[in-house]
Amino acid sequence: MSSSPAPALTVERSHFYPKDLIGNPVESSRPPTVVAMPAYNEEGYIAKTIVGARQYADIVLVVDDGSKDDTVPIARALGALVIQHEINRGYGGALQTIFDTARKIGAGELVIIDSDGQHDPRDIENLLRKLREGYDVVIGSRFLEGATGDIPAYRKVGMKVLDTATQYASELNITDSQSGFRAYGKRAIQTIQFGGNNMSAGSEILIQIGAHDLKVAEEPIRVRYDIENTSSLNPLVHGLSVLSAVVRLISYKEPIWFFGIPGLLLTTFGVFVGFTAFSEYYVTTRFPFTLSMISTLTLIMGMLLITSGLILNFLITVMSTSKSGDGQTPPK
Repeated sequence: MSSSPAPALTVERSHFYPKDLIGNPVESSRPPTVVAMPAYNEEGYIAKTIVGARQYADIVLVVDDGSKDDTVPIARALGALVIQHEINRGYGGALQTIFDTARKIGAGELVIIDSDGQHDPRDIENLLRKLREGYDVVIGSRFLEGATGDIPAYRKVGMKVLDTATQYASELNITDSQSGFRAYGKRAIQTIQFGGNNMSAGSEILIQIGAHDLKVAEEPIRVRYDIENTSSLNPLVHGLSVLSAVVRLISYKEPIWFFGIPGLLLTTFGVFVGFTAFSEYYVTTRFPFTLSMISTLTLIMGMLLITSGLILNFLITVMSTSKSGDGQTPPK
């Protein structure tokens, strides 16, 4: 499905700020704190989330991702800034709109929280406190001491697999790479960009955080798992989708290792099988067709992988050099 660009903001900056007792906008000398939430058919829980978030935010932002229920009117009635996607663009698309909007508003702090009731808005205060200690990003972790929430066993296994892959790709030592409850400072808001609309956006963000040497911390959070229909995706499908995207990102980052090592192993195996086939032919004078085919195929696959790794590494090097020449910071 093709994605449309994030909608442009036409509301004047003063309209985002809280109002005083007689309804006049109250502007602050500091950049606003934005608490944002992606939403898709969340009429049952979004009111509680907005009300809970409002006490910590100058602006509560709701990005509605094509909801068919009363999510939008509820959010607007509670004073949230609502941006609607005409079609469902997925989690990554909602995050892209959130970051684009935060930059246009000039946000100094951005907290992203789920709108489905799983996250406790009271934890926003702890994430902001940690952020104000000088960190660029603070991740709400379900696995630190002090975190609460009875995470199902099958989710824990899947999370650990994704954590391991994401940590390798991002070079960040964190306990909860898949947490959607995060706080971002000004530098992170300006730095993070998006390349896709799927559920791997959270891992993609972490890889960018590692590439740009942003300072990261974690804070324990409270999470509920007794809420029904918190995701439109099957957990297995979701996990495999994120894992495949992370593996793809790793292949872009380290093509020599990702393609070259398997290619070298296949080539070595092919040479060994070929030598075995030649030895058998030398001794028996019978042509070992099966061994010869295995040797040929593995040699071809191995050489293709090695060549792919070298070509991708060259292209990435050229692109990084080009970005450096344009005054941009190349990725690690």
